[in-house]
Amino acid sequence: MLEVLGSLAAALWAALRPGTLLLGAAAFLIFADFLKRRRPKNFPPGPAGLPFVGNSFQLDPEKVHLTLQQFVKKYGNVFSLDFGTFPSVLVTGLPLIKEALVNQGQNFSNRPVMPLQEHVINNKGLIMSSGHIWKEQRRFALTTLRNFGLGKKSLEERIQEEASYLIQTIREENGQPFDPHFTINNAVSNIICSITFGERFDYQDDQFQELLRLLDEILNLQTSVCCQLYNVFPRIMNFLPGPHQTLFSNLEKLKMFVAKMIENHKRDRNPAEARDFIDAYLQEIEKHKGDAASSFCEENLIYNTLDLFFAGTETTSTTLRWGLLYMALNPEIQEKVQAEIDRVLGQSQQPSTAARESMPYTNAVIHEVLRMGNIIPLNVPREVAVDTTLAGYHLPKESGCALENSWPGLSCLFFLPHFCKTLPLGRQRMRI
Repeated sequence: MLEVLGSLAAALWAALRPGTLLLGAAAFLIFADFLKRRRPKNFPPGPAGLPFVGNSFQLDPEKVHLTLQQFVKKYGNVFSLDFGTFPSVLVTGLPLIKEALVNQGQNFSNRPVMPLQEHVINNKGLIMSSGHIWKEQRRFALTTLRNFGLGKKSLEERIQEEASYLIQTIREENGQPFDPHFTINNAVSNIICSITFGERFDYQDDQFQELLRLLDEILNLQTSVCCQLYNVFPRIMNFLPGPHQTLFSNLEKLKMFVAKMIENHKRDRNPAEARDFIDAYLQEIEKHKGDAASSFCEENLIYNTLDLFFAGTETTSTTLRWGLLYMALNPEIQEKVQAEIDRVLGQSQQPSTAARESMPYTNAVIHEVLRMGNIIPLNVPREVAVDTTLAGYHLPKESGCALENSWPGLSCLFFLPHFCKTLPLGRQRMRI
C-alpha cells in the first residue's frame, strides 16, 4: 500500500511543472488573503485594496492626510482601509472622537499588540500596555508625577532653571549658525531626568549624549520599511539584517542605561523617603512583594522610564524647534512677541505660567505653532475591548482606536495587527 501511494505521489510530482506549482501557490495565497479580509456585517465602508498590500499604494507617504481627506469626502467620517495585511478603521471629527474616547472610553481602552511592539515591549510600560497592567501603572505614574511637581510650581522652577542653561549654551554659539536639535533635546530631557533620576546631566556628558542619540534614532527607525515589514513577516525578518535589528539593539542599550540607574538608586536610596520616580517605584515594588497579581517589577520600571523619555522629550523638543523655525520665517510676528515679552517680563524676569494671561499674543502664537507644526500626525492606536457600535457601525472586539493630531477632521494611517483598527482623528484650528 505504501509503495502504491509513493508511486502515485512521484507520478503526480513529475506531472506538475514548477510554473504550475507557483501559480497554484499564488492562487492559494490570494484566496487566503481574500478570506482574511472579509468584513463582518455592518462594517464601515472603504476603498477596495490590492492583495497583500491593501490600500497602501493609494496613499502618498508625504501627504497622507490630504489623501485621506478625499476618502472622508467619499465615505464619511468612519471608513475602513487596509494597510498591508492589516484592516483598519479610521474615525474623523471631534464629535465621534469624543464619543469613542470619552463616552465609550472603557470600550476603547486597550492597545493593539503589533509584532514589533510585542518583540520590544510585550505589554509593559505606560504607553502600549492594556487592561490591569495599564490601569495600575498609569494610576501610579500620575500620582507620583504629581507628587514630584507635575502641575506645581516646583516643576516650573526646574523648567526655569533648565531654560537658563539652554540660553547660556545658545549664547556660547556667538551668533553663528548651529543645529539646535540636540541642544534643545538636552534641555527638555533634563526636565524628565530631574523627575525620574533626581538629577540633570551636563550638556557635554558623553553618556547623556549617547542616550539622546539612541532615543532619536529609535524614533526615526520605527517608520522604516523594514520595521513595517517586520509587522507583516516577523519570523522571516528576525533572521534578516536591517534597521529593525538596529532598533532592537538600540533599545537594549537604553534598557541597560536605565537598569544601571536603578542599581545606583538601590545602593544609596533611603527606603523611607523617595527622591524621584525610580525611588518611588522601588518602594511600590517592595509594597507589592509577594502579590502575584501586581504588575510592579523592575522590568516595568525600565519601560515606564523609557516611555516618559519618549513621550516627554521628542514631542516637546520638536515643538520648540518648529517654534524657532516659524519665528525665523515670520520676523514681523517675532517682533510682536518680543515686544510683549519686554513689556510684561522685561529683560531680567523669567517667564512663568502666572504671566500667561498678561501675554495673550504670545499665548496665541504658541498655540498656532502647535496647530501648524502637527508633530504627531500618527498617534498611538487603541483597541476595542468589547464588541462596540460607533456611528451605527459594528466594531468587533479587538478593533482599535487612536487619536490623530492633524488638520481638522482628517485622519492618518497606522499599521495595526488585529482584524480591525479604528483611528479617531482631528484637531480644531487655533488662530493668532
